[in-house]
Amino acid sequence: MNLRRQIAVTVAVVSFLVALTLGLLVHQASVRQHTEQARRSATAALDPLLTDYQHTGEVADDPALPATLRDLAAQGHQGSMLGPGPNGTAMWAAAGSDGKVFSVRVEYREDERAVADLDRTILLSAALAVVVTVLAGVFAADRISSRLRTAARTARSIAHGDLTARIGPLGGPRDEVAELAAAVDSMSGVLRSRLAGEQRFTADVAHELRTPLTGLLTAAELLPPGRPTELVRDRVRFLCGLTEDLLEVSRLDARAESADLAVVRLGPLVTAMVGSADPAVRVRVESGAAVTTDPRRLDRIVSNLLANALRHGAAPVEVRVAGATLTIRDHGPGYPDDVLRDGPQRFRTGARERGHGHGLGLTIAQGHAEAIGVELILRNDPAGGAVAELRLPTGETRP
Repeated sequence: MNLRRQIAVTVAVVSFLVALTLGLLVHQASVRQHTEQARRSATAALDPLLTDYQHTGEVADDPALPATLRDLAAQGHQGSMLGPGPNGTAMWAAAGSDGKVFSVRVEYREDERAVADLDRTILLSAALAVVVTVLAGVFAADRISSRLRTAARTARSIAHGDLTARIGPLGGPRDEVAELAAAVDSMSGVLRSRLAGEQRFTADVAHELRTPLTGLLTAAELLPPGRPTELVRDRVRFLCGLTEDLLEVSRLDARAESADLAVVRLGPLVTAMVGSADPAVRVRVESGAAVTTDPRRLDRIVSNLLANALRHGAAPVEVRVAGATLTIRDHGPGYPDDVLRDGPQRFRTGARERGHGHGLGLTIAQGHAEAIGVELILRNDPAGGAVAELRLPTGETRP
């Protein structure tokens, strides 16, 4: 149940309970008033009968007097009660004197009709009040819900990476919802500023490291052959690759490059990309649809996913093309839980059994996939192994 319905139901229940309580109180007060009035009338009519008996000896006793009240009067007491009469409910009054019973009856039918009319009026008024209150509650809840939905949409846009999204004024009073919107806008601004600073720092560091590492690689190539030289060259190449990956991540973060989209057949394209990659890679094209993509960026995505599968998984690595879907699966331990839960993270390779690395391969693949509108899904196969599934858009080239 959404917030609007919760507020509407709460208002309806509270309104009903208030109307029911007030209706019962008014009903009881009305019944008590009519009963007391009828009792006074019956008692007042009984007194002349007792007075006349003392002067004339005439006894006035209604044979329909309820037995309970008759027994009370026969004992010399005086009382009154509502009970059945010849024409409906009546107020009875009785008293005893010299062993004789005197009784009088006052019709209560009109009082019952008055109480029934009042009850109908109360029910109608209560129903009308509940309807009006519920409508007012729904209107107020709809305004609150609409403003919250606007804030939620903007928050989701921010979560998806659009740090320029802002909620702005919601057109309502300065209340808790407006404070929430202002807090989200402030948070988005701070995140954007910090992310921009992080991106500049990463780009600056990678750019500053690029030149000396290139010189170091050249110098390492001039060293005399031997095991120490191979170790130095291997580490320098690793640092050069890390630097290039950092520069690529910075460009993806800054969205500095535009996609060059074209309509191509996915099967032949993937076969050409993967054909000479590694003997452990097996390509199977079941059906290749025409897809809209940037071949250069798609090649970068596939190469990073294959490198990740070969480095952290186990052979064989299967590449399957079915329609507009490209699937890459290895037979290793699979992706760690935090990667499946949070997505690729920089400089995090996950579980120890996934091997070592700087964790930028999946990040770069994810960045290129977002740039060309490809859905990248990471999961583990039930039979074992990590699975990366690419779902490409079909149709004509998009602007």
